[in-house]
Amino acid sequence: MEWTGAADAPPTARIGALAHALKAGEKRVADAIADDLSGTVERTAQEVADIVGVGRATVVRTAQALGFEGYPQLRVAIARELAMHAPSGSLTSDGTMLGAMRAASERFASRLAHTLSGLTEQALEEFVRALDDADRVLIVANGLSSPLGLDLVLRLNAAGRPAELLTDGLAQRIAARQLGAGSVCLVVSGSGANEETLAVADSARQSGSTLLAITSFARSPIASAADTALVVPPVNDSFRDELLHTSRAALMLVTEAIVDLLLVRRGDRGVSARAAALEVLGAAIRE
Repeated sequence: MEWTGAADAPPTARIGALAHALKAGEKRVADAIADDLSGTVERTAQEVADIVGVGRATVVRTAQALGFEGYPQLRVAIARELAMHAPSGSLTSDGTMLGAMRAASERFASRLAHTLSGLTEQALEEFVRALDDADRVLIVANGLSSPLGLDLVLRLNAAGRPAELLTDGLAQRIAARQLGAGSVCLVVSGSGANEETLAVADSARQSGSTLLAITSFARSPIASAADTALVVPPVNDSFRDELLHTSRAALMLVTEAIVDLLLVRRGDRGVSARAAALEVLGAAIRE
């Protein structure tokens, strides 16, 4: 039996209505989800399967029986349900907008070490070397990561590392499929699970190009698919917060630092590129 009720019905309502009709394994999964909604948002389908003692396919079937396309859609629905029942409260302890902004800035600063904890010297070396040596570089960033992609491509070009960015999903896939060996497809994706972005990444892999990724979650699909992935844990701590607040501040910090590392690696080429960029900028400024 599958859910046939309202499309906006929360997961707990669906579980309550269907639990009696689910198969034994699916009911165990549904009960585990209902007992720990907050924990479920943070877990992959395989992690839920391991906890319950069933196969991953059973978790996926449970999500589908509850009326969702798959487990990722169930996670998003649970996050939405939790957000709907969260207390609103005040902006901060002092109740001011400026106080809220200061608190957010202090929180980000306190978690900078955390956001860089997933990076290694080897991964950075591989990433920057591939970026520098590539015949062609395609930047891919969709959804809320799109501004990071635009910023990165502008910075790379100013650093003398020509790169391209396309905004249409189909155009991205076509370009990625034609990259070939010696080229790089650099994906920026906070969630690491954007379907459109993953389709482009698959096209890039089919072309034989190197796939680089900057993402927030180590067990995300894009991190698993990439030749080299820079994992930058989100400032917001959790997948639930990633869905609700979607901060890209930490990723922006890393993309800017990557360009600086590239300039250092390029030596005289980097110096010349920066000088040329500054010359153009100087000519564009009026008093």
